[in-house]
Amino acid sequence: MNKGFRALIFDLDGTLLYTLEDLADSLNEVLLQEGLPLHSYNDYRFMVGHGLETLVARALPSGMRVPAHVRPVLRKFTELYRKRQVTKTRPYPGILELLETLATRGLRLAVLSNKAHPNTLTVVEHFFPASFELVLGLRPEVPAKPNPAGALEIARSFGLEPGKFIYLGDSDVDMKTAVAAGMYPLGVSWGYRPKSELEAAGAAAVIDAPLALLGFLDGL
Repeated sequence: MNKGFRALIFDLDGTLLYTLEDLADSLNEVLLQEGLPLHSYNDYRFMVGHGLETLVARALPSGMRVPAHVRPVLRKFTELYRKRQVTKTRPYPGILELLETLATRGLRLAVLSNKAHPNTLTVVEHFFPASFELVLGLRPEVPAKPNPAGALEIARSFGLEPGKFIYLGDSDVDMKTAVAAGMYPLGVSWGYRPKSELEAAGAAAVIDAPLALLGFLDGL
């Protein structure tokens, strides 16, 4: 590795973990209770990525995407999702091996997600105990991605310049975050969004499997 990268920031949903079914099942259950149209897993692939409140708004009929309708559905959804958030959720194949190998290389690792901070902490601790130096989800006082505030907070915490980071993610939100933060935007194609979206959003490269990151680092 000859570009001086010393740390990696991972997106969570669609990058480290397949979370789509737990999110979709939870929200569809609430929509069913409310007598509202349900959505397929494939529909949800293009709704996630901007936090739970935006997910709920996108799932509601267009005429109901206002706070008076979003907030009660969000409250029910949040409660239900908290109970089932590790039911079908699982690491993508190769992720655990990747994290173990990266640790032996001395790279510093963090997670930055638009999932609510408590949920982010819970699922990371459940699936990846002690794997990451810093884990940040969406907090009220920090703007959501693609605003780079969270990524830059991690850089300050690590005492490293943003250019020393690779940022990995599966969506345009992640690539835009990396670009705005001055980090290396590395897309992953195994998540929820197509490769074309990543490239259009500024991905410097796209890898097709978690363990391919090792070869990518060796080739830099």
